[in-house]
Amino acid sequence: MAARSKARKRALDVLFASELRSEDPVEALERAIDAGEGPTNDYTATLVRGVVEHRERIDEVLTTYSKGWTLSRMPAVDRNVLRIGVYELLWGDADVPGTVAVSEALHLV
Repeated sequence: MAARSKARKRALDVLFASELRSEDPVEALERAIDAGEGPTNDYTATLVRGVVEHRERIDEVLTTYSKGWTLSRMPAVDRNVLRIGVYELLWGDADVPGTVAVSEALHLV
């Protein structure tokens, strides 16, 4: 598995777990880093912080384009995979083409 794919998986783990625990994802990320539990790839932190920073707009996009599903009705894993994918599409590095962001999001699911 490529380094960025692993980073996406770890970002999903952080976002998902923090949502289940009703905690701030950035705080959960920082706690994991401080405890030496990772992430080992800086891209994980970029994704988590980016999703948190742009979450309001990301959720607006998901709400606008989701057919038959509200965000609250979506399974937490799916919701967070979509958040990562939308973040990468709209605000991610220019070296990650949109097709790659979508393909990686599908691979996570």
